[in-house]
Amino acid sequence: MQSNLLLYPVDDIDAALPFFEQGLGLAVKFRDGGRYCALDAGPITVALVAGEERLVSQPALAFRLEAGEDIAAAIERLLAGGARIAQPLASGPHELRAVLTTPQGFPLVVSAKPARPSATTLLSSMRTSVAPCSC
Repeated sequence: MQSNLLLYPVDDIDAALPFFEQGLGLAVKFRDGGRYCALDAGPITVALVAGEERLVSQPALAFRLEAGEDIAAAIERLLAGGARIAQPLASGPHELRAVLTTPQGFPLVVSAKPARPSATTLLSSMRTSVAPCSC
């Protein structure tokens, strides 16, 4: 797992953004309306989150699993280490994610890209879903 993202919850991205752009000098990398705004803070991205993307009530590191890593197994390891589930594993707009709290009570987000079906799985589903031609 690696982290290069700090989720920073705000009530209103438009109201919060000038502080981060003008005060801290951070540039917008990506924005998704009023729910998500990624800011370039060097080796870490600060993500202003509001609305449905506001998963946490205080700033929290987000950890992304590498491709092929099992997010359920990662969550189990964290729970065995004393973490607690704040929000169970669920599908987000672009990833699977869960919110946990550390043994000290701080939030952290664990996420992973959803597994894609293999080419073999796709081909077999195409074969079964295509109606025969009556040419």
